[in-house]
Amino acid sequence: MVTKLVIAGFLLAHGAIHTGFLSPRPAATAGGPEWPFDLARSWLLSPLGVDAELTRVLGGALVAVTFAAFALAALAAIGVAPEVAWAPAIVAGAVASLAVLVLFFHPWLVLGVAIDVALVWAALVARWAPA
Repeated sequence: MVTKLVIAGFLLAHGAIHTGFLSPRPAATAGGPEWPFDLARSWLLSPLGVDAELTRVLGGALVAVTFAAFALAALAAIGVAPEVAWAPAIVAGAVASLAVLVLFFHPWLVLGVAIDVALVWAALVARWAPA
């Protein structure tokens, strides 16, 4: 059961970190790092002329799907949600997460991309699920 709780906690944390995109940007500090979570500009959508407000709404919707899907996967991991929800929730969360991370890319977010790819591989290719 401890393993299932760790997996559930990891999935919740991975989903929750995406909510950083919805939080206000902290004040810049001299020599401080650049804020990686920014829905105001997409390297892909902005040059195509997509309105900044539409970009923010799309990003916010993807963040919501990411968090909800990973929360459902976490509930499936501990047996609260049906086991059949595991793989679809993992894939939905990872695909939404990848969309956010690619559309609003920042180099710090590469680890999130790797996590999403590994989760999709585990769920679809290896057909792994918490037992």
